Amino acid sequence: MSTPLSCSLCIVVPVLNEAQGIEALLQSLAPLRQRGARVVVVDGGSQDDTRALAQAHADAVIEGPCGRALQMNAGAALGWGEVLLFLHADTTLPERADVHLLQALSRGHVWGRFDVRIAGRPWMLAVVARLMNWRSRWTGIATGDQAIFVRRDVFAQVGGFALQPLMEDIDLSQRLRAVGPAACLRQRVVTSGRRWEQRGVWRTILLMWRLRWRYWRGESAHTLARDYR
Repeated sequence: MSTPLSCSLCIVVPVLNEAQGIEALLQSLAPLRQRGARVVVVDGGSQDDTRALAQAHADAVIEGPCGRALQMNAGAALGWGEVLLFLHADTTLPERADVHLLQALSRGHVWGRFDVRIAGRPWMLAVVARLMNWRSRWTGIATGDQAIFVRRDVFAQVGGFALQPLMEDIDLSQRLRAVGPAACLRQRVVTSGRRWEQRGVWRTILLMWRLRWRYWRGESAHTLARDYR
């Protein structure tokens, strides 16, 4: 089934203590809101001014249970939009992202993601981003940093995000891949390299590969989340 370019889009942004950057992120979404998209911010229990700062720049700011998967499901549950876009609070969309993703859906895809660029000083971040984009095309698996989008009916069909504290994006991608291949858009989102810089690039690379390997071998996402923290 093709999706017309006029279909409605809902952008779900899970947040937790993002006061420092939430206004800039939401202001960057203003052109999409002017074209009809609706923005839902789902707060997981922030102890700073995140909710207050978001109020003026979103269509709804709601409280949800802490946990990115739970928050994104809560935003989707509002029932807004024929298409859902899940956007991390430290990630900005490319120009006319709504147009690009709706064009991909109109060509027959039911879900997809963008290429990613990681902002930061270490030169290795550019290499990491290229490898992420290449791996995603090869495997058909998307990460949350790549701004996953999906038709609402298909999201409901696969059961939404699994209630797990880590790898929820990989789990969702696996189920969506069974429905149809991802639209891997060349336009790039820009995501913060803060966790890479804080932990060290090489240390973070090794940690994430080790966690993914253990996940593929069937270890519990709850155990992996504990080790990740």
